[in-house]
Amino acid sequence: MRELHSYLRREQPKINKAIERRIAELPDEARPVARHVLLAGGKRLRPLLTLLVGRALNCQEKTSELLYELGAAIEILHAATLLHDDILDNADLRRNKPAAHILYGMAPAILTGDAMLAKALHIVSSFGDARLTACVSEAVMRTAVGEMAEFAHLRDMYLSQEQYLDIITGKTAWMLRSSCELGAILSGAAEPLIQAAATFGLELGVAFQIVDDALDFFPTEKTGKPLGGDIREGKITPPLQLYIASLPEQEATCFKQRFRDNAINSAELDEVNACIYRQGYAQRTRELADSRLIAAGASLDVLPESAERMVLRQMMLYIQNRDR
Repeated sequence: MRELHSYLRREQPKINKAIERRIAELPDEARPVARHVLLAGGKRLRPLLTLLVGRALNCQEKTSELLYELGAAIEILHAATLLHDDILDNADLRRNKPAAHILYGMAPAILTGDAMLAKALHIVSSFGDARLTACVSEAVMRTAVGEMAEFAHLRDMYLSQEQYLDIITGKTAWMLRSSCELGAILSGAAEPLIQAAATFGLELGVAFQIVDDALDFFPTEKTGKPLGGDIREGKITPPLQLYIASLPEQEATCFKQRFRDNAINSAELDEVNACIYRQGYAQRTRELADSRLIAAGASLDVLPESAERMVLRQMMLYIQNRDR
C-alpha cells in the first residue's frame, strides 16, 4: 500500500490547510471547539476520497484545486457529527484526548457542531451546483437518521442483520458515499460514473464500520481506544450476536434478559469482551466486510483506469486489514 501512504503524506498538509482556512472563518466563539475536534488528528479519509475520485474522473487542473474545498467541507461536516456523537455516547475521550464537551462544556460543543454543519453546507452551496448541495444535505439527514435508529435499538436483542446494516449505512457509510459523489460531480463526469463512485463509497463505508465494530473487541494496545465500548453502551453488533449464538439456550436467554435490563456488571462485561476476542468472534466479524469490499471493487472497476483508481483499491485493502 505504498502508493496510498505516499498519497496521504503528500495530500494531508494541503487538506489540513484548507480545513484550517475554513475554521478561521467561523465565529470567535466556535473556533476553539472546532479546532479541538478538527485538528486533533485523523486520517482525513473523507476528503481524500473526494480528491481521489475527482482526479480519477479527470477533474480539470483549475477545478482540481476546488476539490480541497469540498474535502474540507465534508471533513468539517464529519467532525460536527463527532461532536454530537460524543455527547450522545457519553464519551470522555476522542482519539485519546478529552472530548470537546468535557473541555468546553455541553452547550458550546453542541452549538459549535451546529455552526460547523452550517459552515459545511455554506461552503458546498457556494459552488452553485444544486447537486452538490443535495448530496451533502442527504448525507446529513441519513447520518442523523442512522444515529437515531441506533439509539432506538440499544439493548434490542431482536436486532436483525438487515436492521444492523441499515444503521451503519446511515451513521457511517452515507458520509463516505457523499465524499465520493462530491468528487465525481465536480469532475463533470457522466451520471453512470457518478453513481458508480457513490456506490463505491457506500460499500466502502459499510465495510469500514463492520471492521470498526470488530476492532471494538480487540485489545486496546492494538486499537488505542477503550475495550468493548459498544457493549457497555448497549449497542448490538455482530461480535456480540455471535457470542450470544454460541451460548447454550438457557444461558443465552438469561444473558439477553440481563443485557436488556443493563444488569451485567463491569467485571462480567470484561469477561464477555475477552471471550469475544478469544473465541474469534471479532475476527469473524471482520470477515463480514469482505462481501461489501467485493461490491465496492466492482463499482470501482467502472471508473477509468488511473493512478488514483489504484490508490482507491489500496484504500479497500487498508480498510480490510486496519487494526486501529
